[in-house]
Amino acid sequence: MNIVLFDGICNLCNASVRFISKHDKNSKIQFASLQSETAKQLLVNKAIDTKKIDSIIFISDEKIFFKSNAAIEIAKMLDGFPNYLKYFQFIPRAIRDIVYDLIAKNRYRLFGKSCAIGPSNQNK
Repeated sequence: MNIVLFDGICNLCNASVRFISKHDKNSKIQFASLQSETAKQLLVNKAIDTKKIDSIIFISDEKIFFKSNAAIEIAKMLDGFPNYLKYFQFIPRAIRDIVYDLIAKNRYRLFGKSCAIGPSNQNK
């Protein structure tokens, strides 16, 4: 299972889901908003404290990735030029996560909020 858990009310996050879907030609990745019951159940089953989550989460083959590591692991699965984003893994994680956190902290102010994209499995 490859599933992206994302903030369903964040315009940037919803745009990212559309971008990933567009470049996931073989539909390898599924999606669930963090507000959905699917995500809540997955997080409880994985013993992830939902109060500390302000990040994209990528679950792949029972491995869990957060923040910039999640973005890089997702990029590895995409077709075309987005696959090259995986090369950002050579930047130290601490630096990548500082940039990630800066964007995440300001995402609503910069990109706005919207209605949740849907309950779960919002793929293509």
